[in-house]
Amino acid sequence: MKKIPTYYFLASLSLVLCFSFSVKAQDTVPTKTDDSQIQQLLENAAEDNNTEEADYSDLLEALNYFKEHRINLNTAKSEDLRQLNLLTDIQINNLLTHIDKHGKLITIYELQGINGFDLQTINKILPYIKVTDNFASSHFSLKEMFKSGQNTVTIRYSRVLEPQAGSSSIDSAALYKSPNSRYIGSPDKLYARYRFTYGTNISWGITGEKDPGELFFKNNQRFKYDWYEQSLIRKSYDININGEPKIIKNGFDFYSAHFYLHNIKFIKSLAIGDYQVTFGQGLTAWTSYALGKGSDIISIKKSALGIRPYTSVDENKFMRGAATTIGFKGFEATGFYSRKHVDANVSDTLENGEIAAISSLETTGYHTTPSEIADKHAILQTIFGGNLSYKGRKFNIGLTAVNYKLSHAFNRSLSHYSQFEFSDSANTNAGLNYNFILRNFNFFGEEAISQNGGKAFLNGALISLDSRLSLTILHRYYERNYQNLLSTGFAENTTAANEKGLYIGVVAKPSNVTTLTAFYDRFEFPWLKFQVNAPSHGNDFMAQFNYTPNKKTDMYIRIRQRNKEKNTPSADALIDYLDPVKQTNYRIDIAYTILPSIKLKNRVELIDYKLGDNKTQKGYLVYQDITFNKLGKPLSATLRYALFQTDSYDARIYAYENDVPGSYSIPAYYYRGSRFYLMLDYNVTRKIEVWLRFSQTFYDNQNIISAGGLTEINGKTKSEIRAQVRFKF
Repeated sequence: MKKIPTYYFLASLSLVLCFSFSVKAQDTVPTKTDDSQIQQLLENAAEDNNTEEADYSDLLEALNYFKEHRINLNTAKSEDLRQLNLLTDIQINNLLTHIDKHGKLITIYELQGINGFDLQTINKILPYIKVTDNFASSHFSLKEMFKSGQNTVTIRYSRVLEPQAGSSSIDSAALYKSPNSRYIGSPDKLYARYRFTYGTNISWGITGEKDPGELFFKNNQRFKYDWYEQSLIRKSYDININGEPKIIKNGFDFYSAHFYLHNIKFIKSLAIGDYQVTFGQGLTAWTSYALGKGSDIISIKKSALGIRPYTSVDENKFMRGAATTIGFKGFEATGFYSRKHVDANVSDTLENGEIAAISSLETTGYHTTPSEIADKHAILQTIFGGNLSYKGRKFNIGLTAVNYKLSHAFNRSLSHYSQFEFSDSANTNAGLNYNFILRNFNFFGEEAISQNGGKAFLNGALISLDSRLSLTILHRYYERNYQNLLSTGFAENTTAANEKGLYIGVVAKPSNVTTLTAFYDRFEFPWLKFQVNAPSHGNDFMAQFNYTPNKKTDMYIRIRQRNKEKNTPSADALIDYLDPVKQTNYRIDIAYTILPSIKLKNRVELIDYKLGDNKTQKGYLVYQDITFNKLGKPLSATLRYALFQTDSYDARIYAYENDVPGSYSIPAYYYRGSRFYLMLDYNVTRKIEVWLRFSQTFYDNQNIISAGGLTEINGKTKSEIRAQVRFKF
């Protein structure tokens, strides 16, 4: 493989670093902080899950909302501050205790006098908070709601510009041999949402989405009956008398709607339509994504928010039905019920074509080919449960129970590693969670059990040893037969099963401008896993040093090393044995402001990936960001140019990119080439805002991109456009 000359890489690196330090940051005007810590956590989530396809937009929903509806610290409750996922319970308790003792805050600068609120913490939460004595009235009326409420309409369009193998615009004789070798719809991705909000008390709205390759209001697309096998067509579509499939015009492929009330008298929460539930530490009932290991060690502790409206477009991570929480003097009772169709792979059918059993649940949400449409809404899922809890400022305890039932049982092809996975049609889970503060110690945890007797335990503590030193400890023990389709507990695995481990994290602040963050996670898998045919173990270590000399400059140096085991890839081996897998990432990241309206950011990242005795796969990524903020002007712009090279896909590097609100982009950089994107944000009026984004990746050593799949591109470039408009009234 032809490589970029070493001097080219070194010159690029020198240019980036020299340019970074050639500008002296001024400290006269405070700047708007960014979400760099959240971005790092999302990068880590994509890296740990080995995918850039998962929809993490619901994790950003609360932060995007509070950017425009800042939390008033003088009236905020602990549950409001927990929604940010940026403060520990110890910090929240110190803040509320300070207000109780000394009265309402006059300015944000008073936070510096509260234990646990240093300059870095204040800058981190600054975009989402405010201090004011203009308190909202507690009296609710429909007239006030419609007068002060906000209506928002968002429309988004995106598309990959190059023709892809699955595009219906490509005509090939091969496409007629298999109907699943092409998309049934256009390559456009469409999104539309209407939402009404009144503070944090009331929300309702509807969302629709069409993924690339799915149909959208199509009434002239017909598929000849002889293109398909008869069994497939009968599962995919209703059949007209003439033997052609009947395509139902549903508009968007996916719809979501919700109605939500919050903190109105004794009703803590009421959700009708689509919603999410999060309780405890995710072992019993957690239908949302969650942040994991990263540079912010407090993120390992989940902040359960109970019932929340669902406004994202992941077609699996939500419930559909009704839920409510009522409370009185710290005691709360929650009940929820959900009933919806979900996608599944059909493994057996009856003589009349009805489904008899399924082999697995489909979670991609794509319905772009006949086989994917055959899996769409194949079974009915029913979930009901509840939670009883007591919530005080320093002590919380809760009991959660949930039962879910599938209309058809699993008929898995079980192997040795998967023999303990859920393979029935119904299951019940119960869990007890706790959280309490004792001086500078915050203890938390959850203990759960499934219907078959499998158990899962998670216990941890956040410890503030000093204003400059914090420690986090988390231990988990998940039995191999613990079964729960609604679990999102802290784990190295994708599920909270067959794992035990100990996580230790530390944050030290030697001075006002320096922070050292580190964690070590040791984990074991007592039973077999996919592609791991023996009990195995591993560890994950990260150390990061941040230097923030002033309000306009922030840099950090990070190293992260992960060690695991997997089956040997050798086909000549007589028996399978485990090879060690070692991945090490080195990163330098610098962000600084040269003018009140211009911010620059540079990153250099190196990676080493080694499997067993094979040659080490290496790679690097270098990029330059330029951000132009509005500061009273209607236009903002963000630009990135990146160079990358890796020896293989295994050595890929993930990097967060700024995107339109409500969306996200965390692409993987691999092979050799360059990438850039430009995003423009323009305020047409105070009520109308428009975003335009263009991105392109050029591969210097590849003539085919994503070879072998429906997204295959015959060429060296992959370009994508995205446009979004938002109306407020």
